[in-house]
Amino acid sequence: MAPVPRMMKAIEIQTTGGTEVLQYKDIPVPTPKDNELLIANEFIGVNYIDTYFRTGLYPNPKPMVLGREASGKIAALGSQVPKSLGFANGDRVVYMGVSAYAEYTACPAEKIMKIPEGISSSDACAAFLQGLTALTLVEETHKVQSDDWVLVLAATGGVGGWLCQLLRAKGAKTIGTVGSEGKVDIAKEQGADVVIVDRPGQGDVLKTVNECTNGQGVAAVFDGVGKDTFERSLECVARKGTVASFGNASGAVEPFLISKLSAKNAKVARPTLFNYLFTREEFEHYSDKLFKYMIDEKFSVRIHDTYPLKDVARAHTDIESRKTMGKLLLRP
Repeated sequence: MAPVPRMMKAIEIQTTGGTEVLQYKDIPVPTPKDNELLIANEFIGVNYIDTYFRTGLYPNPKPMVLGREASGKIAALGSQVPKSLGFANGDRVVYMGVSAYAEYTACPAEKIMKIPEGISSSDACAAFLQGLTALTLVEETHKVQSDDWVLVLAATGGVGGWLCQLLRAKGAKTIGTVGSEGKVDIAKEQGADVVIVDRPGQGDVLKTVNECTNGQGVAAVFDGVGKDTFERSLECVARKGTVASFGNASGAVEPFLISKLSAKNAKVARPTLFNYLFTREEFEHYSDKLFKYMIDEKFSVRIHDTYPLKDVARAHTDIESRKTMGKLLLRP
């Protein structure tokens, strides 16, 4: 590894707002704490949650370097990183943490995984947060069973594409929604059995759900859209089914009367990935499981585009347009 410089390029915000608040600037390279590794980032994931921090939907102290995941190589180790984790300088790794929109990031060793042979650094980064989100949704939020009918909204989005592949591997039957005709074939390639173009005047999601399930509804709805689709998701779910509302692409879900759930004994969950991966054991379990799916099942990793770090505003504009298919990456 090359010597670690004193300064680096990073994307920092000092206030909330639109893409204009994203500042490409020089800041000091962080010094890893005793339990941290310093990672020289090679690929950085762009996620919808990054826009929530930028706009202020999720409050956070400022100034703030955005970014929740990246892949790269270990540039330095803190003095008390457990030897049992097996890390060494130069190892290829992928991580979930904070301040990833930068050339270097210091991250707790407990939240870092080595990238197995057979998986590229770009694919590891593209898969990690969204793949783990999808995996914990189908394992924890609602334990999907073979032959379950499941509704996935935005089936060609980052998490949606992973959900379709996982559901196919589990033997479930998937109804996916997409925003245009051009995405139908891609959703089917990723595992959706039935695909609906979901926009005004085209595609009736509830009608299709009832036709596919003989009026019973789906065992689970995985809804990353939020405000615009939540009420319909409640209509689509079966008796004793689960609505997993895991994103706010159209805005945050508004308060609702809990008594609505009694009509079907339905469950509503609002999960966050990090609470499923709280311990090192949980983190390793699901990371290893994701890597195994990628290698053994040959899951496809769809990358929408890779942007120079300085062009982060364009990446945020693209992801907020809800017209992308697959993962957006930044390259320092």
